[in-house]
Amino acid sequence: MPRSSFAKVDVVVDTGNPLLDRTVDGFLKIGAVAATRAVAEDAYHVAKRGSISTKDAEHTLKKMCKEGAYWGTVAGVYTGMEYGIRRARGTSDWKNAMIAGALTGALTSAVTSGEKDKIVLDALTGGAVATAAEFINYLTY
Repeated sequence: MPRSSFAKVDVVVDTGNPLLDRTVDGFLKIGAVAATRAVAEDAYHVAKRGSISTKDAEHTLKKMCKEGAYWGTVAGVYTGMEYGIRRARGTSDWKNAMIAGALTGALTSAVTSGEKDKIVLDALTGGAVATAAEFINYLTY
């Protein structure tokens, strides 16, 4: 079961299914980061302007929800795919990240745009980013 600690907050996700546990954990972690980024960005713009309105607050809340849900979903799909590929291949290596990143990039692109060239490019980007992150992770441990 995934366990993480961030800012002295301990979160445990236990649905009884390891695939679902990792997917939900990825969704919650990255969704929270994306929502926080949206708040920080809007806080900067409000501070720069020097005033805030209820319209600004509503806009920020909607942006938090949208960004959190989008990036949380992408992260959940990626972590679920990476776990499933690791189980199917029976090994844990950078190739799992590459395959999961490429599939996640392609799936996300297919859902949002459906344009064939963009799907291929997003699959390549997803695979490259996931592989790079995996290599960086190996270097830091």
